[in-house]
Amino acid sequence: MDTATACFGTHPKRIEKTESDTKRRVLDLFDLPLPDLLVSAQKAHREHFDACEIRASTLVSIKTGACTEDCAYCAQSSHHQEPVPYQPLMGLEEVLEAGRKAKAAGATRLCMGAAWRSPRTGPQFDAVLDMVRGVKALGLEACMTLGMLDDHQARQLKDAGLDFYNHNLDTSPEYYAKIITTRTYQDRLDTIRRVQEAGIRVCSGGILGMGESREDRAGLLHELANLPIAPESVPINKLMPMAGTPLSDAAPLDDMEIVRAIAVTRILLPATQIRLSAGRSGMSHALQLLCFLAGANGIFLGDQLLTAENPSGNEDKAMIESFGMALRAEN
Repeated sequence: MDTATACFGTHPKRIEKTESDTKRRVLDLFDLPLPDLLVSAQKAHREHFDACEIRASTLVSIKTGACTEDCAYCAQSSHHQEPVPYQPLMGLEEVLEAGRKAKAAGATRLCMGAAWRSPRTGPQFDAVLDMVRGVKALGLEACMTLGMLDDHQARQLKDAGLDFYNHNLDTSPEYYAKIITTRTYQDRLDTIRRVQEAGIRVCSGGILGMGESREDRAGLLHELANLPIAPESVPINKLMPMAGTPLSDAAPLDDMEIVRAIAVTRILLPATQIRLSAGRSGMSHALQLLCFLAGANGIFLGDQLLTAENPSGNEDKAMIESFGMALRAEN
C-alpha cells in the first residue's frame, strides 16, 4: 500500500502519467478529490524542487497604457472606457534603480513589461536591449514581456542576455475569442515558438476567473503541457477586475479552483516553476499556503503588478516565514 492510499483510501480515479496529455486526462485530474490531487502534486513537486523554497521576482511596467490590443481584462487597453494614463518608455537608469531595489528586497529576477502589441525595431527596441544588459549586470535574471516578436527581435533579445520571455496564452483556444479579438491564439503560439527557437526560456500561463469553464481551464493547461518545449515558468493569475474593462463585474472564481489549477499544472509540468501571480492581494494567507502546497513555488515581490496592486514585501516575507518556508536567495 503506497502512502497516498494509506492516507486517503483507494484511488478509483488515479491518473497515470503519459507521454502526451489529452484534454480528457487533464479534466480527470481536475476532477480528482482535492486531498488526492494535492498528494499527487506534492509528490511531483518534491521530485524536482525544495517544497519549502519560494522564488521571488519583481515586475516593473516599463511602458504603461495606450495599448492597441483589446484584452478584456486589461486596463491598459485603449479600447476600454477608463484606460490607465499613458506613461512612455522608462529610461535606463530608472529601470536599473528598480532592479537594485528588487534585488535588495530578495528578488532574483526582474520582469519588465511594456503595453505594446509588438515593439518597433529602432531606437525604442535598442533601449529595451540596453535594459536587458543593464539588469543582467546587476546580477539579476532578466525577463521581458513586449507583445509579439519577429525572429530578428527574438535573436537580438537572446544576444543581449535575456533569460525569460513572458507571453501568456491567457485561456483555452475555445474561449480565447471571448477575451481578445485583436490577436489570434496562433499569433501567441508563433511568438512562443520564435522565442524558443532563439534559445530564450519561456514564461507562459494564464488568467483564471474570466468567466471560463473548468473545461477551458483544462484546455489552457493542455496547451501549455503540449508545447513543443515545456515552458520553464508558468504564472497562474487570478483575475483582478479593473474598472472600465468588460470584465469589471466578473463573478469571483471559487478559491479551490485556483488550488486545483495549480496542482494540475504541477502534475503536468513537474519541473516547471509555477508562480502564484496577480490576485494575491485578495487571497488569505491560508489560501496562499494551499497554493504552495499544490505546487506553486514563485511569487512577485513589490506593491504593484503593472497596474494591479500586490501585497507589500514585508507582508510577504512575514507570511512565508510563518509557513516555515524561505525565499530562494540565489539565482
